Parts: sequence; C-alpha cells; structure tokens
Amino acid sequence: MKNQKIGFIGAGNMARSLIGGLISSGVKNENLFAADPGEDRRKALTEDFSIQTFAENQKLVDKCDVIVFAVKPQVLKTVATALKTKESALYITIAAGIPSKSLNSWLGSKKAIVRSMPNTPSLVLSGASGLFANAKVSDEQKEIAESILRAVGLTVWVADEAQLDAVTALSGSGPAYFFLVMEAMEKAGEELGLPPETARLLAIQTGFGSTKLALEMDDSPEELRKKVTSPGGTTEQAIKTFEEQGLVETFSKAMKAARDRAEELAKELGN
Repeated sequence: MKNQKIGFIGAGNMARSLIGGLISSGVKNENLFAADPGEDRRKALTEDFSIQTFAENQKLVDKCDVIVFAVKPQVLKTVATALKTKESALYITIAAGIPSKSLNSWLGSKKAIVRSMPNTPSLVLSGASGLFANAKVSDEQKEIAESILRAVGLTVWVADEAQLDAVTALSGSGPAYFFLVMEAMEKAGEELGLPPETARLLAIQTGFGSTKLALEMDDSPEELRKKVTSPGGTTEQAIKTFEEQGLVETFSKAMKAARDRAEELAKELGN
C-alpha cells in the first residue's frame, strides 16, 4: 500500500479518523487526498494532516488508485453517478445500507468494490468493521482495503454480502446498546444513593474494564461472567433478575429488528 494514492470523498469525522489512522500507521501524507464541498473542512484537513484537498470530486478520482466514499448513504448515488471512473481503481464505501451491486451500477459497472460497515468507536481508533468484496476485487486490493479500515480498529471479512446486515445489527448499532447499558447502570446507581458523577464514572469505567478484560483474556464472555458470579452472591442475584426479565431474548429480538431494518434500507437506498 506504500505507493497507493488513496482519496476520500467526504471529509467528515469518519474520513478524518481514517486519514489520521493511516498516517499514524506509516502512510505518507502525500499519498492521501480528500474532496469535500465545504471549504472549512478542507482547510482543517490540510492544517491537521498536511494532505492535498479538492473542492471537486472528479479531480480526486483522476489522481487516486483507491477511492473511499465517506458520504451519507442518501447522497452516494448522486456523488457516484457524477463521476468518470477508472477501471483499475478500487472503490471502498463506508456508507451504510448501499449494496455493492447498486454502487457498481452507479459507477458504470465492472468496478472493484469493497463494501464496509465500520462503527463509531473508529473515531477513537477502536472500531470494528465488517468488509465484503465483490468478484472484481483482487487479493492485493483486499489487503489494501483491510489495511485502510484496520487503521481505525479491528476488521473482519464476510463471504456473503447479506451478512453485512448482521454486522450492522451487531457491531454497527452495537455501541448504542452498550451506551444504553451504561445509562441504565448510571441511573440505577443514582437510585441506590450514589451521586450522579460517581455513578456515571463507575458505570463507564466498569464498561471499559470489562471490555478490556474480555479482549485480553482467552476466556469467552460466558466464562468470564461465570467466574465473577459467585454462588449465593450479589452478582448471582442480579444475573438471575436479568434472566427472569428475558434480557437475552430481548437482545435477540432487538438485533433481529436492526437486521431487518438494514435489509429494508438497502432496498430503499439502493434504487
């Protein structure tokens, strides 16, 4: 990936995170470019990362080997159909819900496309991204795409594009589930008599520590849960209450609802 020219169409938070992550991983800033109609955004990228920016998307496409669409799904069709594309380029989209078949059609067909589903922790270089490559993507291009998304966190490939809807339900929407749990713990802590700031700090740090433990230990989350649940203890009583209230079943229903909505959006946005 050393000599690849990588361009980002869109200069929002996710593009900024990817650019920053790539530079931190050793990619030279002269190989990174961005296009955005907003002058302030372009100026900020130039000042923060010393990269070249463009007001016109076509100028970026003409210059780059890899084009990353970092725009909202609702405008991707307009952006893509306006471009004169190159057959040799790799096109990566981080716009949720747009099937690769639709993007391929908008770009003029027969394009190497990687569709990705990153999540918001990518903004702090701790993301989780699902990736799917169409049949035109070479092994080298897959490595390039993986390196770009890995600059902001963990990456996993799926063989079936439909599985990206499950990725959306799990890791794409997942941060909100954890925030909801933190929110609920914070509120419950207050109801038990803790000061609001104390309850919030303990809830957030407990979430961080538990995640770090799960990442660094070989045990599964189930095994870790069992290890901290002493028979007859306080944790066991809390877990019993969660189970009696159907917490696991609720998560299953919620994620299926998220998956179903992702499928609906793909049909709506892909037309």
